[in-house]
Amino acid sequence: MKQFLSFVKKECFHIWRDKRTLFILFGMPIVQIVLFGFALTNEVKNSQIGILDMSRDEASITLANRINASRYFDLVTNLQSNTEIDAAFRKGDIKMAIVFPEHFRESLLHTNTAQIQLITDASDPNTATTLSNYASAIIGDYQDEIMGQNKLPYTITTQVRMLYNPQLKGAYNFVPGVMALILMLVCTMMTSIAIVKEKEMGTMEVLLVSPLKPIMVIIAKAVPYLLLSIINIISILLLSVYLLDVPIAGSIVLLFAASILFIITSLSLGLLISSFTNTQQTAMLISLMGLFMPTIIFSGFMFPIENMPLPMQVISNAIPAKWFYYIVKSVMIKGLGVEAIWHELLILTSMTVVLLTISIKKYNIRLSQ
Repeated sequence: MKQFLSFVKKECFHIWRDKRTLFILFGMPIVQIVLFGFALTNEVKNSQIGILDMSRDEASITLANRINASRYFDLVTNLQSNTEIDAAFRKGDIKMAIVFPEHFRESLLHTNTAQIQLITDASDPNTATTLSNYASAIIGDYQDEIMGQNKLPYTITTQVRMLYNPQLKGAYNFVPGVMALILMLVCTMMTSIAIVKEKEMGTMEVLLVSPLKPIMVIIAKAVPYLLLSIINIISILLLSVYLLDVPIAGSIVLLFAASILFIITSLSLGLLISSFTNTQQTAMLISLMGLFMPTIIFSGFMFPIENMPLPMQVISNAIPAKWFYYIVKSVMIKGLGVEAIWHELLILTSMTVVLLTISIKKYNIRLSQ
């Protein structure tokens, strides 16, 4: 055991002296959590709009002010005619135009019916749909307010509750995905490169003639990345809570335990890659390019897996990040316990056992040659 700890200590010193490796290990999580948390968000905020108010009465002005006060909209122009609407869309000045007809308040109070036209730029259909939904919600709230207790007969109202994320913040979705992406890439890539580097430089043979068993030498090289990845988890969670306002609703102990399991799964995958490759460049390409896109596409945090064709849904089951993403969302965002994620934990454990078994057998074959 003392010899094993000495090897781990030696690897830690190697990593500490390599400033580029340290930058990747600690810089990548910070950059990605900030980038995904602020820049790459599925929320639609501060969208530029124009308002054509042909009524200019109390109701239309009040409603226009409420829409402008929302964080989703930014009123950039008060339009004067329908021709200005077309011109504003062609120039790209606005993404939505709101048109109040003449006698808006009078129609609303006397006939209980008034129309508002929402014109959106549907060249981006998702944004157009989202903007129209936001505006419709504000208009609906105003309608309920002025109706008060004088409800029309047979009026159907809809009550909506947003569980776990009532403000619909995109960070609630991206933080679990970024955790899975960072841990998968860092652990797998750095572990595979560290081991292949020894083989490429010819120093692996020197390590293997030590009193320590060969497989323990390999594991000793992976342990420092386990410790550094735990530090990464702590930094990601701190940034999430204090920078992105994403709370940890569930057990932090369970979250750390699941994260460590996923780290070991990723390290096992890195060991497997290193057993099949002989150059750092090849290991990096396989780890980075071969895992980056599958993790983003098949983990579920950017693209819903249930919307994919059945063959692609089957393929996604082989991606460890998919199961870890679900675990983090369940524990961190929903506040669920182990009874809700035992199935995913079992899958990750099985993946780890399989990957470690294949890696050890592969190394034993290579070392015996």
